[in-house]
Amino acid sequence: MGVMARPPLPLGTNGRIRVYRHGDSWRARTLYRDWDGTTRHVEKYARTQAAAERALIESLRDRHRSDAGALITPDTRVDVLAQAWWNEIEQGSHSPGTRRNYRDRLDRQVIPTLGRLRVRELTTGAIDRHLRVVRDKHGAGTAKLTRTVLSGMCGLAARYDALDRNPVREASAITRTTPRTAPQALTAAQATQLRAALTYDEKAIKRDLPDFVSMMLATGLRIGEVCAITWDCIDFDAATIRTGGIVVRVPGKGLQNKTTESSKVTPRLLRLPSWAVEMLRIRASHSVLSHDPLSHDPVFPAPLGNLRDPSNTQADLRDAFAAADFTWVTSHVLRKTVATLMDQAGLSARAAADQLGHAKPSMTSDRYFGRGVTDTGAADVLEALA
Repeated sequence: MGVMARPPLPLGTNGRIRVYRHGDSWRARTLYRDWDGTTRHVEKYARTQAAAERALIESLRDRHRSDAGALITPDTRVDVLAQAWWNEIEQGSHSPGTRRNYRDRLDRQVIPTLGRLRVRELTTGAIDRHLRVVRDKHGAGTAKLTRTVLSGMCGLAARYDALDRNPVREASAITRTTPRTAPQALTAAQATQLRAALTYDEKAIKRDLPDFVSMMLATGLRIGEVCAITWDCIDFDAATIRTGGIVVRVPGKGLQNKTTESSKVTPRLLRLPSWAVEMLRIRASHSVLSHDPLSHDPVFPAPLGNLRDPSNTQADLRDAFAAADFTWVTSHVLRKTVATLMDQAGLSARAAADQLGHAKPSMTSDRYFGRGVTDTGAADVLEALA
């Protein structure tokens, strides 16, 4: 009966470390099976036996780290896997807002609860139970985003054979715990009343909110998009505004006007209602930049003249709406108001999608064409808000 060959070392592991006397020094040596499948001798020298062995162990550890796959094994802790996945996200092309949302889910829902588990313990059952808890505590939206993060992490582990499949795929679908509320929008009369109320609110005026809200109602733009408008985007003669930027806060860099790294950026040229053009003319006449039509300075700056923070503005709007007795109104209601008024006027869902910069008409219909349309018909409809 033949002698069975010794099985090879597992990938990324070493054999027994042996230490030999070598002249006036010591040599520590072992076999290491690299990730290309080749088994190689690895050795280190030092003045003492312990130092040689320690040098070899450190060399093997560095050899592990030199290959990304060696960082992720079935016994790797989930918080280490989370960091490895996050390193990939930081090097990717995700928008700053998406990266911020992913980081929040890691720090709040994934690492605190699952971080001490081993990758092999990320079973479908464990993930399913975790997502149900997140949904019950924080809502379906947060649970869905947490699921996306966990799927990305487990996909990375599967690529390095630390998992034989992505267990998130078999987890149950996340359903809402509360019924979806019907979209709310202002009527034309309410929108006009709100605009008027803000002009009597000293705090709102100090925070430069009356014109800001008027611009949101004149265009349907998001807060960050209005913050990104610069004077060179406005054509007073043609009564149009060119969009395509959004102000976001980038960790370590502060506020930035992004034009290409956000899924919410949709370059388009929109026609303005006459009352909005008049508002901008008055605003320009009070600005030291009004003589420079090519100025890249923001039309709605922060008090010190730099970019305005969308998050702070959202908080300011909540205060102003509450003071005007419109506590149910949010900044998103203003966008829905523009879409609703267009719908009530008989304009198409495609026109509303072009106006708001949606990828799909009404966010439910099939993909559409016609982005960049100058005249969606909204300007005529929104004249009623004068």
